[in-house]
Amino acid sequence: MTTTTIVLIVLAVVVLWAILAYNRFITLVNRAKEAWADIQVQLKRRYDLIPNLVETVKGYAAHESTAFENVSKARAAAMGAGASATPAAQAQAENQLTGALKTLFAVSEAYPDLKANQNFLQLQQELGDTEDKIQASRRFYNTTVMALNTALQSFPGNVIAGSFGFKAMDLFELAAADAAAAEPVSVQF
Repeated sequence: MTTTTIVLIVLAVVVLWAILAYNRFITLVNRAKEAWADIQVQLKRRYDLIPNLVETVKGYAAHESTAFENVSKARAAAMGAGASATPAAQAQAENQLTGALKTLFAVSEAYPDLKANQNFLQLQQELGDTEDKIQASRRFYNTTVMALNTALQSFPGNVIAGSFGFKAMDLFELAAADAAAAEPVSVQF
């Protein structure tokens, strides 16, 4: 083999490696975007269930208007954070909504007839299922983002990532100071 052939082979290997690394980053970024979209779908489902739950509880506890207002405000804030929010901003809005929902369920415990209402029980079960799906979506998103961020920071992938402008993404985290939000929404009586 001549020197030119060896150089061409080495150059071809480097170009092939760069193409594969670039495609890997594209795959990781798209997976992270898909995972974020999955979180948004589950949050939308949650937002749609909440007004029905509030209306059901309102019929039994009309004088508990503060709890209903807080849930409505927190829901509006969480929806307002929406798709354009960073994971940190979305997590903060979701933490507030989770706290408001806990208050709503605490109010509902004072009304035994409400606990036996089929509509309330069905909404409660659907909200619990949705909370589980949100949690699973968050875990998938964080796993995907962790894989992307690790690839971005590892050598030699960081060379390709820096060359093409790939950026690290934020994890979806609960605020460490908000211990109440770290607890799951209780929907069982």
